[in-house]
Amino acid sequence: MNKPTYKELLDAGVHFGHLKKKWNPKMSPYIFMERKGIHIIDLNRTSEGLDRAANAMRALAKSGKKVLFVATKKQARDIVTEAARRAGMPYVCDRWLGGMMTNFTTIRKSIKKMQSFEKMLGDGTLSSVTKKERLTMSREKDKLEKVLGGIANLGRLPAALFVVDIAHEHIAIAEAQRLGIRTFGIVDTNSDPNLVDFAIPGNDDASKSIRIITNYMVDAILEGLEERNKVKSESEATAV
Repeated sequence: MNKPTYKELLDAGVHFGHLKKKWNPKMSPYIFMERKGIHIIDLNRTSEGLDRAANAMRALAKSGKKVLFVATKKQARDIVTEAARRAGMPYVCDRWLGGMMTNFTTIRKSIKKMQSFEKMLGDGTLSSVTKKERLTMSREKDKLEKVLGGIANLGRLPAALFVVDIAHEHIAIAEAQRLGIRTFGIVDTNSDPNLVDFAIPGNDDASKSIRIITNYMVDAILEGLEERNKVKSESEATAV
């Protein structure tokens, strides 16, 4: 797992914050300077945040825990969806439904409904229904899949959330806090870093910045999973 260098972070624009007038004073410790009315994030602090977050992500994966990736901003959706799939982790990248975690039982019912539609549409169960009824069911299935497809295999609440833009995803953060779920987040200069357990100071608007940080978190997860599988294999070999 190769940690992004300072040059790579610079090239990705991770250091670019928001306009000074939009800043959150609680981000002061993470701001290096102001340039032409824009706050510049201290990449030393970003590097520290990456280390802390990656170590925690690796430990979670090694213990078999799930991390839910959340990014509903247009410029982050595809990047985070691809990254989460690479790690085999659940994700929400279309729309966060209020109560997605605090009312998880109801969400699971919607997922089962979606899976039921998929099964009926695929195995010919609906051969006796009209074309219009079949089309209606297909559309409802697609609608559910768009919002819930990324958490279809999430049987229980995740151990942690990784969020791109904690201000934009404030409902998800609030639900995680209420349930005591650990939170990781890319935190720009307009946000409160104290709202997440593991703040990674960085540009949460630029796709290159989102990609380099998210992929490093996924690399940490994959390393943790590799360590978990290695320990499991050694245990099985010893048992034999």
